Amino acid sequence: MDWGMSNRMNRIFNPKDGRTVMLAIDHGYFLGPLSCLEDPRKTIEPLVPYIDSLMPTRGVLRNCVDPKLNLPIVLRVSGGNSIVGKDLSNEGITVSLEDAVRLNVSAVALSIYVGSEHEHQTLTNLAKLINEAQNYGIPVLAVTAVGKELDKRDARYLALSCRIAAELGAQIVKTYYCDDFEKVVKSCPVPVVIAGGPKANSELDVFEMAYNALACGAKGVDMGRNIWQSKSSVAMISSIQAIVHQGYTVKKALALFNGFKK
Repeated sequence: MDWGMSNRMNRIFNPKDGRTVMLAIDHGYFLGPLSCLEDPRKTIEPLVPYIDSLMPTRGVLRNCVDPKLNLPIVLRVSGGNSIVGKDLSNEGITVSLEDAVRLNVSAVALSIYVGSEHEHQTLTNLAKLINEAQNYGIPVLAVTAVGKELDKRDARYLALSCRIAAELGAQIVKTYYCDDFEKVVKSCPVPVVIAGGPKANSELDVFEMAYNALACGAKGVDMGRNIWQSKSSVAMISSIQAIVHQGYTVKKALALFNGFKK
């Protein structure tokens, strides 16, 4: 791996344990000003001390993230769709690699929609992005998106999506946790991080998902709504950080969360 690529990967993944706590705040690119992300700056600032990297869009990065922060950025560079549109899979590349370099990002992120009407389009988008990013030593994170079809979140489908992303050259893959998740991780030769997905029913569910994913071989989390839509977002991110980097059990993480709230 080229020095620049290796350096950026080691900024995203803590070299001490090879894991990462990534905070996803890119949802507005297709969901707009959803609850608790109406003012991104207000949402981000108290969570920064507990994360390894941040995943925003270009607009939020430029307008809502303090440039004084020494924080690795994983920049969302795909879009062109919306929640009210006909098909969420109809995405394109929306940010040039030159602009990503200007923004000093550590990685770029793009969604792929395997099995969708626009499968070929999103996979060739990924391949093009990887080809260009190699010229700058920038890692590419492939998001195995499922659109509105949440029933696709099973091991067979996610293993297929993750493997295709890795085969095309993605350096990191973001996917959902599922039953038999170890099969997904085992068949993907690059680091896998898990998405938080829709808001969970309880903090316990989130902690169990993170803990079990790590036990199956995931290299970290890239969560959003289950962190910043929590009534105690700082307590949530602190507890997730403890699971990822300090080896906390679900029980210890829940105790930390409850103590932090007080």
